[in-house]
Amino acid sequence: MNDPLPTRTPNIQAELAKERNRAAAERTLMAWIRTCLALISFGFGIDRIVSAIRSLQPESFNPVRFSRILGLAFVALGTYAMIMASIEHRQELKRIQREEDYLYRSRRSLGLSVAIALVCIGIIAFIGILF
Repeated sequence: MNDPLPTRTPNIQAELAKERNRAAAERTLMAWIRTCLALISFGFGIDRIVSAIRSLQPESFNPVRFSRILGLAFVALGTYAMIMASIEHRQELKRIQREEDYLYRSRRSLGLSVAIALVCIGIIAFIGILF
């Protein structure tokens, strides 16, 4: 008798674990979307507030152009973080979908990178406001 190609019975526990990991990856991406949207909005808000203040002041008042640079830094950081979060999410989904065992691999933390960038922006802002 000819047996059809042997079918591989899925390990239900492994499949459920993959589904939990995929759901966690989706939640993480959504958290990054919220974070990036907040950073971008904050950058636009800084620029709009300074522009509104500038329009109310006499022409002799010239606020430091620094506020526009600060706003753009927040927009750039939010955009960079969104791109990197999307790339990491896609890589995580590919790792989960592989047939072989899902192994944890240590990688660079996007959250730590954004935190360091925010510290740098904060220090520059502090020095800019101080002087």
